[in-house]
Amino acid sequence: MTEKQKILAFYAIAALFVITNSLVILTKESFLFNLVPLLLILFFALFFAMDKALLLSVFLVPLSVPLREFYPDLGFNIDLPTEPIFVGIMLVFLLKQIHDRDFDKKILRHPVSIALYFYLTWRLITVITSTMPLVSLKYWFASLWFIIPFFFIMTQVFRKKANINKFFWLYIIPFIIVITYTLIKHAPHHFSQRTANFIMSPFFNDHTSYGAMLAMFIPVLIGFIVNKELKVSLRVIAGAVLSYFLIALVLSYTRAAWVSLIGALGVYIVLRFKINYKIVIVVALLVAGGFFGFQDKIFFSLERNRQDSSTDLKEHVKSISNVATDASNLERINRWNCAIRMFKEKPVFGWGPGTYQFKYAPFQFSYEKTIISTNAGDLGNAHSEYLGSLSESGVLGMLSFVAILIFIFVTAVRNYIRANTYSLKIITASTIGGLVTYFLHAFLNNFLDVDKVAVPFWGFAAIIVAIDVYYLRNNQSENEETNETLQTN
Repeated sequence: MTEKQKILAFYAIAALFVITNSLVILTKESFLFNLVPLLLILFFALFFAMDKALLLSVFLVPLSVPLREFYPDLGFNIDLPTEPIFVGIMLVFLLKQIHDRDFDKKILRHPVSIALYFYLTWRLITVITSTMPLVSLKYWFASLWFIIPFFFIMTQVFRKKANINKFFWLYIIPFIIVITYTLIKHAPHHFSQRTANFIMSPFFNDHTSYGAMLAMFIPVLIGFIVNKELKVSLRVIAGAVLSYFLIALVLSYTRAAWVSLIGALGVYIVLRFKINYKIVIVVALLVAGGFFGFQDKIFFSLERNRQDSSTDLKEHVKSISNVATDASNLERINRWNCAIRMFKEKPVFGWGPGTYQFKYAPFQFSYEKTIISTNAGDLGNAHSEYLGSLSESGVLGMLSFVAILIFIFVTAVRNYIRANTYSLKIITASTIGGLVTYFLHAFLNNFLDVDKVAVPFWGFAAIIVAIDVYYLRNNQSENEETNETLQTN
Protein backbone atom coordinates (compact mmCIF):
# COMPACT_ATOMS: atom_id res chain seq x y z
CA MET A 1 0.00 0.00 0.00
CA THR A 2 1.41 3.40 -1.02
CA GLU A 3 1.64 6.38 1.32
CA LYS A 4 -1.24 8.09 -0.50
CA GLN A 5 -3.43 4.99 -0.15
CA LYS A 6 -2.65 4.84 3.59
CA ILE A 7 -3.74 8.47 4.01
CA LEU A 8 -6.95 7.84 2.07
CA ALA A 9 -7.68 4.72 4.12
CA PHE A 10 -7.17 6.69 7.36
CA TYR A 11 -9.60 9.43 6.33
CA ALA A 12 -12.12 6.85 5.07
CA ILE A 13 -12.08 5.01 8.42
CA ALA A 14 -12.33 8.30 10.33
CA ALA A 15 -15.28 9.43 8.22
CA LEU A 16 -16.98 6.05 8.68
CA PHE A 17 -16.57 6.34 12.45
CA VAL A 18 -17.96 9.91 12.55
CA ILE A 19 -21.00 8.93 10.44
CA THR A 20 -21.70 5.77 12.47
CA ASN A 21 -21.23 7.58 15.79
CA SER A 22 -23.59 10.37 14.69
CA LEU A 23 -26.25 7.85 13.71
CA VAL A 24 -25.93 6.03 17.04
CA ILE A 25 -26.27 9.30 18.96
CA LEU A 26 -29.30 10.42 16.92
CA THR A 27 -31.16 7.11 16.84
CA LYS A 28 -30.15 5.50 20.14
CA GLU A 29 -29.32 8.64 22.16
CA SER A 30 -26.21 6.85 23.37
CA PHE A 31 -22.61 8.10 23.51
CA LEU A 32 -21.08 4.68 24.14
CA PHE A 33 -19.84 4.36 20.53
CA ASN A 34 -17.30 7.08 21.37
CA LEU A 35 -15.41 4.41 23.29
CA VAL A 36 -14.67 2.37 20.15
CA PRO A 37 -11.34 4.11 19.23
CA LEU A 38 -10.13 3.80 22.82
CA LEU A 39 -11.07 0.12 22.93
CA LEU A 40 -9.25 -0.53 19.64
CA ILE A 41 -6.11 1.15 20.97
CA LEU A 42 -6.34 -0.93 24.14
CA PHE A 43 -6.95 -4.11 22.13
CA PHE A 44 -3.71 -3.68 20.18
CA ALA A 45 -1.86 -2.58 23.34
CA LEU A 46 -2.83 -5.85 25.05
CA PHE A 47 -0.79 -7.79 22.50
CA PHE A 48 2.07 -5.38 21.80
CA ALA A 49 2.50 -3.28 24.98
CA MET A 50 0.65 -4.79 27.92
CA ASP A 51 2.45 -2.55 30.42
CA LYS A 52 1.07 0.54 28.67
CA ALA A 53 -2.43 -0.97 28.51
CA LEU A 54 -2.26 -1.67 32.22
CA LEU A 55 -1.10 1.84 33.10
CA LEU A 56 -3.73 3.38 30.83
CA SER A 57 -6.41 1.35 32.59
CA VAL A 58 -5.23 2.81 35.91
CA PHE A 59 -5.92 6.29 34.52
CA LEU A 60 -9.45 5.24 33.57
CA VAL A 61 -10.35 3.77 36.97
CA PRO A 62 -11.38 6.97 38.83
CA LEU A 63 -13.46 7.98 35.79
CA SER A 64 -15.27 4.67 35.32
CA VAL A 65 -19.05 4.58 35.71
CA PRO A 66 -21.47 1.67 36.27
CA LEU A 67 -23.27 0.28 33.23
CA ARG A 68 -26.56 0.80 35.08
CA GLU A 69 -26.06 4.53 34.74
CA PHE A 70 -26.93 4.01 31.07
CA TYR A 71 -29.26 1.02 31.40
CA PRO A 72 -30.92 1.11 34.86
CA ASP A 73 -33.06 -1.99 34.28
CA LEU A 74 -30.17 -4.36 33.64
CA GLY A 75 -30.02 -7.46 35.83
CA PHE A 76 -26.22 -7.20 36.13
CA ASN A 77 -23.69 -4.43 36.47
CA ILE A 78 -20.08 -3.75 35.48
CA ASP A 79 -17.90 -0.65 35.54
CA LEU A 80 -17.17 0.89 32.15
CA PRO A 81 -14.76 1.02 30.48
CA THR A 82 -12.46 -0.54 33.06
CA GLU A 83 -13.74 -4.01 33.92
CA PRO A 84 -13.91 -5.29 30.30
CA ILE A 85 -10.33 -4.05 29.90
CA PHE A 86 -9.25 -5.90 33.06
CA VAL A 87 -10.83 -9.09 31.76
CA GLY A 88 -9.02 -8.67 28.42
CA ILE A 89 -5.66 -8.11 30.13
CA MET A 90 -6.17 -11.14 32.36
CA LEU A 91 -7.16 -13.47 29.51
CA VAL A 92 -4.31 -12.41 27.21
CA PHE A 93 -1.83 -12.79 30.06
CA LEU A 94 -3.11 -16.25 31.05
CA LEU A 95 -3.09 -17.49 27.45
CA LYS A 96 0.45 -16.23 27.01
CA GLN A 97 1.58 -17.92 30.23
CA ILE A 98 0.02 -21.22 29.16
CA HIS A 99 2.18 -21.00 26.03
CA ASP A 100 5.40 -19.43 27.36
CA ARG A 101 5.42 -20.14 31.13
CA ASP A 102 8.00 -17.43 31.59
CA PHE A 103 6.60 -15.45 34.54
CA ASP A 104 9.17 -14.59 37.20
CA LYS A 105 9.23 -17.44 39.74
CA LYS A 106 10.54 -15.11 42.44
CA ILE A 107 7.17 -13.38 42.38
CA LEU A 108 5.23 -16.63 42.18
CA ARG A 109 7.04 -17.96 45.25
CA HIS A 110 6.81 -14.79 47.32
CA PRO A 111 4.98 -15.17 50.68
CA VAL A 112 2.32 -12.63 49.61
CA SER A 113 1.68 -14.64 46.43
CA ILE A 114 1.46 -17.90 48.38
CA ALA A 115 -1.06 -16.32 50.76
CA LEU A 116 -3.05 -15.19 47.72
CA TYR A 117 -3.10 -18.74 46.30
CA PHE A 118 -4.58 -20.05 49.53
CA TYR A 119 -7.09 -17.20 49.67
CA LEU A 120 -8.27 -17.72 46.08
CA THR A 121 -8.33 -21.52 46.39
CA TRP A 122 -10.42 -21.45 49.55
CA ARG A 123 -12.75 -18.89 48.04
CA LEU A 124 -13.19 -21.18 45.03
CA ILE A 125 -14.09 -24.05 47.35
CA THR A 126 -16.70 -21.83 49.00
CA VAL A 127 -18.05 -20.96 45.55
CA ILE A 128 -18.82 -24.67 45.09
CA THR A 129 -20.54 -24.86 48.49
CA SER A 130 -22.24 -21.47 48.08
CA THR A 131 -25.94 -20.92 48.72
CA MET A 132 -25.93 -18.86 45.49
CA PRO A 133 -23.28 -20.47 43.22
CA LEU A 134 -23.71 -18.17 40.21
CA VAL A 135 -23.41 -15.03 42.35
CA SER A 136 -20.32 -16.44 44.09
CA LEU A 137 -18.70 -17.54 40.83
CA LYS A 138 -19.07 -14.06 39.33
CA TYR A 139 -17.69 -12.56 42.55
CA TRP A 140 -14.70 -14.94 42.49
CA PHE A 141 -13.91 -14.17 38.85
CA ALA A 142 -14.13 -10.45 39.63
CA SER A 143 -11.44 -10.89 42.28
CA LEU A 144 -9.27 -12.60 39.64
CA TRP A 145 -9.51 -9.73 37.16
CA PHE A 146 -8.35 -7.35 39.88
CA ILE A 147 -5.61 -9.50 41.44
CA ILE A 148 -3.98 -10.96 38.30
CA PRO A 149 -3.49 -7.66 36.41
CA PHE A 150 -2.84 -5.32 39.33
CA PHE A 151 -0.82 -7.55 41.60
CA PHE A 152 0.93 -10.19 39.52
CA ILE A 153 1.38 -8.39 36.18
CA MET A 154 1.96 -5.02 37.83
CA THR A 155 4.98 -6.38 39.75
CA GLN A 156 6.65 -6.72 36.34
CA VAL A 157 5.68 -3.18 35.35
CA PHE A 158 7.29 -1.96 38.59
CA ARG A 159 10.62 -3.51 37.63
CA LYS A 160 11.14 -0.10 36.05
CA LYS A 161 11.29 2.26 39.03
CA ALA A 162 9.82 5.24 37.14
CA ASN A 163 6.58 3.29 36.72
CA ILE A 164 5.90 3.38 40.46
CA ASN A 165 5.47 7.15 40.57
CA LYS A 166 3.74 6.97 37.20
CA PHE A 167 1.19 4.57 38.70
CA PHE A 168 0.48 7.00 41.55
CA TRP A 169 -0.02 9.99 39.26
CA LEU A 170 -2.10 8.06 36.75
CA TYR A 171 -4.65 7.53 39.51
CA ILE A 172 -4.27 10.92 41.19
CA ILE A 173 -4.73 13.08 38.05
CA PRO A 174 -8.16 11.72 37.02
CA PHE A 175 -9.11 11.63 40.71
CA ILE A 176 -8.59 15.41 40.74
CA ILE A 177 -11.19 15.62 37.96
CA VAL A 178 -13.62 13.58 40.08
CA ILE A 179 -12.96 15.77 43.14
CA THR A 180 -13.58 18.91 41.09
CA TYR A 181 -16.81 17.46 39.70
CA THR A 182 -17.90 16.57 43.25
CA LEU A 183 -17.11 19.96 44.76
CA ILE A 184 -18.86 21.82 41.93
CA LYS A 185 -22.01 19.73 42.46
CA HIS A 186 -21.68 20.03 46.24
CA ALA A 187 -21.31 23.82 46.35
CA PRO A 188 -24.97 24.71 45.55
CA HIS A 189 -25.93 22.55 48.55
CA HIS A 190 -23.57 24.56 50.79
CA PHE A 191 -21.35 21.48 51.25
CA SER A 192 -23.91 19.90 53.56
CA GLN A 193 -23.24 16.60 55.28
CA ARG A 194 -26.44 15.02 53.96
CA THR A 195 -25.61 15.87 50.34
CA ALA A 196 -22.04 14.63 50.77
CA ASN A 197 -23.33 11.08 51.06
CA PHE A 198 -24.11 10.78 47.34
CA ILE A 199 -22.84 13.86 45.51
CA MET A 200 -19.82 12.04 43.99
CA SER A 201 -22.09 9.72 41.99
CA PRO A 202 -21.77 8.27 39.34
CA PHE A 203 -18.00 7.97 39.80
CA PHE A 204 -18.22 6.68 43.37
CA ASN A 205 -21.24 4.94 44.90
CA ASP A 206 -21.08 6.98 48.08
CA HIS A 207 -18.86 9.11 50.27
CA THR A 208 -17.28 6.18 52.15
CA SER A 209 -15.37 4.67 49.22
CA TYR A 210 -14.57 8.20 47.97
CA GLY A 211 -13.16 9.14 51.38
CA ALA A 212 -11.24 5.86 51.64
CA MET A 213 -9.37 6.60 48.40
CA LEU A 214 -8.68 10.19 49.39
CA ALA A 215 -7.12 8.87 52.61
CA MET A 216 -5.16 6.17 50.76
CA PHE A 217 -3.40 8.66 48.47
CA ILE A 218 -2.72 11.37 51.06
CA PRO A 219 0.40 9.53 52.39
CA VAL A 220 1.58 9.19 48.77
CA LEU A 221 1.27 12.94 48.20
CA ILE A 222 3.10 13.64 51.45
CA GLY A 223 5.84 11.32 50.19
CA PHE A 224 6.19 13.39 47.01
CA ILE A 225 6.46 16.58 49.05
CA VAL A 226 9.21 15.36 51.40
CA ASN A 227 11.22 13.51 48.74
CA LYS A 228 14.18 15.83 48.23
CA GLU A 229 15.34 13.85 45.20
CA LEU A 230 12.35 15.05 43.17
CA LYS A 231 12.22 18.34 41.26
CA VAL A 232 11.06 21.32 43.31
CA SER A 233 8.27 22.02 40.81
CA LEU A 234 6.87 18.49 41.24
CA ARG A 235 7.01 18.82 45.04
CA VAL A 236 5.14 22.13 44.86
CA ILE A 237 2.48 20.57 42.62
CA ALA A 238 2.17 17.67 45.06
CA GLY A 239 1.68 20.19 47.89
CA ALA A 240 -1.14 21.91 46.03
CA VAL A 241 -2.78 18.57 45.22
CA LEU A 242 -2.44 17.48 48.85
CA SER A 243 -4.28 20.62 49.98
CA TYR A 244 -7.04 19.84 47.48
CA PHE A 245 -7.29 16.25 48.73
CA LEU A 246 -7.47 17.39 52.36
CA ILE A 247 -10.28 19.82 51.55
CA ALA A 248 -12.12 17.06 49.69
CA LEU A 249 -11.59 14.67 52.60
CA VAL A 250 -13.03 17.12 55.13
CA LEU A 251 -16.02 17.84 52.90
CA SER A 252 -16.64 14.12 52.33
CA TYR A 253 -17.61 13.77 56.01
CA THR A 254 -16.11 10.27 55.96
CA ARG A 255 -15.28 9.59 59.59
CA ALA A 256 -13.67 6.19 58.91
CA ALA A 257 -11.20 7.82 56.50
CA TRP A 258 -10.22 10.40 59.13
CA VAL A 259 -9.60 7.66 61.70
CA SER A 260 -7.58 5.61 59.21
CA LEU A 261 -5.19 8.52 58.59
CA ILE A 262 -4.53 8.80 62.32
CA GLY A 263 -3.69 5.10 62.36
CA ALA A 264 -1.35 5.50 59.38
CA LEU A 265 0.41 8.35 61.19
CA GLY A 266 0.86 6.11 64.21
CA VAL A 267 2.46 3.38 62.10
CA TYR A 268 4.79 5.92 60.48
CA ILE A 269 5.89 7.20 63.90
CA VAL A 270 6.73 3.64 64.95
CA LEU A 271 8.80 3.15 61.78
CA ARG A 272 10.43 6.58 61.76
CA PHE A 273 11.63 6.40 65.35
CA LYS A 274 12.41 2.68 65.16
CA ILE A 275 10.24 1.80 68.13
CA ASN A 276 10.84 -1.83 69.06
CA TYR A 277 8.05 -4.09 67.86
CA LYS A 278 7.95 -5.76 71.30
CA ILE A 279 6.96 -2.42 72.84
CA VAL A 280 4.23 -2.01 70.22
CA ILE A 281 2.89 -5.49 70.95
CA VAL A 282 2.93 -4.88 74.71
CA VAL A 283 1.09 -1.55 74.31
CA ALA A 284 -1.46 -3.19 71.99
CA LEU A 285 -2.05 -5.99 74.53
CA LEU A 286 -2.42 -3.48 77.35
CA VAL A 287 -4.96 -1.48 75.35
CA ALA A 288 -6.88 -4.64 74.45
CA GLY A 289 -6.76 -5.81 78.06
CA GLY A 290 -7.93 -2.41 79.27
CA PHE A 291 -10.81 -2.46 76.82
CA PHE A 292 -12.05 -5.88 77.89
CA GLY A 293 -11.41 -5.14 81.57
CA PHE A 294 -13.41 -1.91 81.52
CA GLN A 295 -15.75 -2.61 78.61
CA ASP A 296 -18.90 -2.03 80.68
CA LYS A 297 -17.76 1.46 81.66
CA ILE A 298 -16.54 2.18 78.13
CA PHE A 299 -19.85 1.19 76.54
CA PHE A 300 -21.78 3.10 79.19
CA SER A 301 -19.74 6.20 78.33
CA LEU A 302 -20.25 5.67 74.59
CA GLU A 303 -23.99 5.27 75.03
CA ARG A 304 -24.11 8.66 76.75
CA ASN A 305 -22.81 10.26 73.53
CA ARG A 306 -25.93 11.38 71.64
CA GLN A 307 -24.17 13.46 68.99
CA ASP A 308 -25.38 12.48 65.50
CA SER A 309 -23.62 13.13 62.20
CA SER A 310 -23.49 16.84 61.50
CA THR A 311 -22.27 19.49 59.07
CA ASP A 312 -20.45 21.04 62.03
CA LEU A 313 -17.05 19.34 61.91
CA LYS A 314 -16.58 19.34 65.69
CA GLU A 315 -19.95 17.65 66.17
CA HIS A 316 -19.28 15.26 63.28
CA VAL A 317 -16.01 14.12 64.87
CA LYS A 318 -17.78 13.65 68.19
CA SER A 319 -20.40 11.47 66.46
CA ILE A 320 -17.72 8.87 65.62
CA SER A 321 -18.18 7.26 69.05
CA ASN A 322 -21.97 7.65 69.21
CA VAL A 323 -23.38 4.12 69.38
CA ALA A 324 -26.63 5.25 71.00
CA THR A 325 -28.46 7.30 68.37
CA ASP A 326 -26.29 7.80 65.27
CA ALA A 327 -28.08 5.82 62.53
CA SER A 328 -24.93 5.20 60.49
CA ASN A 329 -23.02 3.75 63.46
CA LEU A 330 -25.99 1.68 64.61
CA GLU A 331 -26.64 0.28 61.14
CA ARG A 332 -22.99 -0.71 60.88
CA ILE A 333 -23.28 -2.58 64.20
CA ASN A 334 -26.46 -4.22 62.89
CA ARG A 335 -24.58 -5.47 59.80
CA TRP A 336 -21.68 -6.74 61.92
CA ASN A 337 -24.01 -8.67 64.19
CA CYS A 338 -25.73 -10.18 61.15
CA ALA A 339 -22.35 -11.29 59.77
CA ILE A 340 -21.45 -12.95 63.08
CA ARG A 341 -24.81 -14.76 63.24
CA MET A 342 -24.39 -15.91 59.62
CA PHE A 343 -20.92 -17.22 60.50
CA LYS A 344 -22.27 -19.14 63.50
CA GLU A 345 -24.78 -20.89 61.25
CA LYS A 346 -22.18 -21.79 58.57
CA PRO A 347 -18.77 -21.51 60.29
CA VAL A 348 -16.70 -23.64 57.90
CA PHE A 349 -17.69 -22.73 54.33
CA GLY A 350 -19.86 -19.67 54.92
CA TRP A 351 -22.73 -18.63 52.69
CA GLY A 352 -20.62 -18.09 49.60
CA PRO A 353 -18.57 -15.14 48.22
CA GLY A 354 -20.72 -12.12 47.41
CA THR A 355 -23.85 -13.50 49.07
CA TYR A 356 -23.97 -11.45 52.27
CA GLN A 357 -26.15 -8.70 50.79
CA PHE A 358 -28.72 -11.30 49.67
CA LYS A 359 -28.77 -13.34 52.86
CA TYR A 360 -28.38 -11.04 55.87
CA ALA A 361 -32.01 -9.84 56.14
CA PRO A 362 -33.34 -12.75 58.27
CA PHE A 363 -30.44 -12.34 60.69
CA GLN A 364 -31.48 -8.82 61.71
CA PHE A 365 -32.99 -8.46 65.18
CA SER A 366 -35.85 -6.00 65.41
CA TYR A 367 -34.28 -4.12 68.32
CA GLU A 368 -31.04 -3.62 66.33
CA LYS A 369 -32.68 -2.19 63.23
CA THR A 370 -32.35 1.51 62.49
CA ILE A 371 -34.24 4.05 60.42
CA ILE A 372 -32.04 3.09 57.46
CA SER A 373 -32.48 -0.68 57.83
CA THR A 374 -34.72 -2.60 55.43
CA ASN A 375 -36.64 -5.82 55.95
CA ALA A 376 -35.48 -6.97 52.52
CA GLY A 377 -31.84 -6.46 53.51
CA ASP A 378 -31.06 -4.90 50.15
CA LEU A 379 -28.74 -2.07 51.12
CA GLY A 380 -25.31 -3.56 50.65
CA ASN A 381 -22.60 -5.48 52.40
CA ALA A 382 -21.26 -6.28 55.87
CA HIS A 383 -19.37 -2.98 56.25
CA SER A 384 -16.23 -4.92 57.15
CA GLU A 385 -13.78 -6.79 54.92
CA TYR A 386 -13.00 -9.08 57.85
CA LEU A 387 -16.54 -9.92 58.95
CA GLY A 388 -17.70 -10.05 55.34
CA SER A 389 -15.11 -12.74 54.59
CA LEU A 390 -16.05 -14.53 57.82
CA SER A 391 -19.73 -14.76 56.91
CA GLU A 392 -19.21 -15.56 53.23
CA SER A 393 -16.24 -17.96 53.35
CA GLY A 394 -16.07 -19.11 56.95
CA VAL A 395 -13.19 -18.87 59.38
CA LEU A 396 -10.55 -19.91 56.80
CA GLY A 397 -11.86 -17.25 54.44
CA MET A 398 -11.24 -14.52 56.98
CA LEU A 399 -7.91 -15.97 58.16
CA SER A 400 -6.64 -16.25 54.58
CA PHE A 401 -7.50 -12.59 53.97
CA VAL A 402 -5.82 -11.53 57.21
CA ALA A 403 -2.76 -13.59 56.24
CA ILE A 404 -2.45 -11.60 53.00
CA LEU A 405 -2.51 -8.34 54.94
CA ILE A 406 0.06 -9.61 57.46
CA PHE A 407 2.49 -10.75 54.75
CA ILE A 408 2.08 -7.46 52.87
CA PHE A 409 2.68 -5.44 56.04
CA VAL A 410 5.67 -7.52 57.22
CA THR A 411 7.26 -7.27 53.76
CA ALA A 412 6.62 -3.51 53.70
CA VAL A 413 8.22 -2.94 57.11
CA ARG A 414 11.21 -5.09 56.15
CA ASN A 415 11.56 -3.07 52.92
CA TYR A 416 11.54 0.19 54.88
CA ILE A 417 14.26 -1.04 57.23
CA ARG A 418 16.43 -2.41 54.40
CA ALA A 419 15.87 0.40 51.86
CA ASN A 420 19.31 1.52 50.66
CA THR A 421 18.32 4.86 49.11
CA TYR A 422 16.40 7.85 50.42
CA SER A 423 13.93 7.76 47.52
CA LEU A 424 13.20 4.06 48.03
CA LYS A 425 12.58 4.63 51.73
CA ILE A 426 10.11 7.43 50.96
CA ILE A 427 8.25 5.34 48.37
CA THR A 428 8.05 2.44 50.81
CA ALA A 429 6.81 4.63 53.67
CA SER A 430 4.19 6.26 51.42
CA THR A 431 2.94 2.90 50.23
CA ILE A 432 2.82 1.49 53.76
CA GLY A 433 0.86 4.55 54.87
CA GLY A 434 -1.64 4.19 52.04
CA LEU A 435 -2.14 0.49 52.71
CA VAL A 436 -2.53 0.99 56.46
CA THR A 437 -5.35 3.47 55.87
CA TYR A 438 -7.23 0.70 54.07
CA PHE A 439 -6.27 -2.04 56.54
CA LEU A 440 -7.96 0.10 59.20
CA HIS A 441 -10.80 1.26 56.95
CA ALA A 442 -11.54 -2.41 56.26
CA PHE A 443 -12.81 -2.81 59.83
CA LEU A 444 -15.62 -0.39 58.99
CA ASN A 445 -16.28 -0.94 55.27
CA ASN A 446 -15.53 -3.37 52.45
CA PHE A 447 -14.76 -2.16 48.93
CA LEU A 448 -12.34 -4.68 47.41
CA ASP A 449 -15.01 -5.71 44.91
CA VAL A 450 -15.01 -2.14 43.51
CA ASP A 451 -12.48 -1.18 40.82
CA LYS A 452 -11.70 2.22 42.33
CA VAL A 453 -10.48 0.58 45.54
CA ALA A 454 -9.24 -2.81 44.34
CA VAL A 455 -6.86 -1.36 41.72
CA PRO A 456 -4.87 0.89 44.08
CA PHE A 457 -4.97 -1.70 46.88
CA TRP A 458 -3.48 -4.51 44.81
CA GLY A 459 -1.25 -2.03 42.99
CA PHE A 460 0.22 -0.84 46.31
CA ALA A 461 0.74 -4.48 47.32
CA ALA A 462 2.55 -5.07 44.00
CA ILE A 463 4.84 -2.10 44.74
CA ILE A 464 5.79 -3.62 48.10
CA VAL A 465 6.54 -7.02 46.58
CA ALA A 466 8.39 -5.54 43.58
CA ILE A 467 10.61 -3.46 45.89
CA ASP A 468 11.37 -6.57 47.94
CA VAL A 469 12.21 -8.76 44.93
CA TYR A 470 13.77 -6.33 42.43
CA TYR A 471 15.29 -3.52 44.50
CA LEU A 472 16.48 -5.13 47.71
CA ARG A 473 17.45 -8.64 46.60
CA ASN A 474 19.13 -7.81 43.27
CA ASN A 475 21.71 -5.32 42.05
CA GLN A 476 20.77 -1.90 40.72
CA SER A 477 21.28 -2.78 37.05
CA GLU A 478 18.59 -5.45 37.29
CA ASN A 479 16.34 -3.11 39.25
CA GLU A 480 16.13 -0.63 36.40
CA GLU A 481 15.58 -3.06 33.54
CA THR A 482 12.26 -2.90 31.77
CA ASN A 483 10.29 -6.06 31.41
CA GLU A 484 10.64 -6.69 27.68
CA THR A 485 8.10 -9.50 27.78
CA LEU A 486 5.33 -7.07 28.77
CA GLN A 487 6.27 -4.53 26.14
CA THR A 488 6.25 -7.03 23.31
CA ASN A 489 3.44 -9.24 24.59
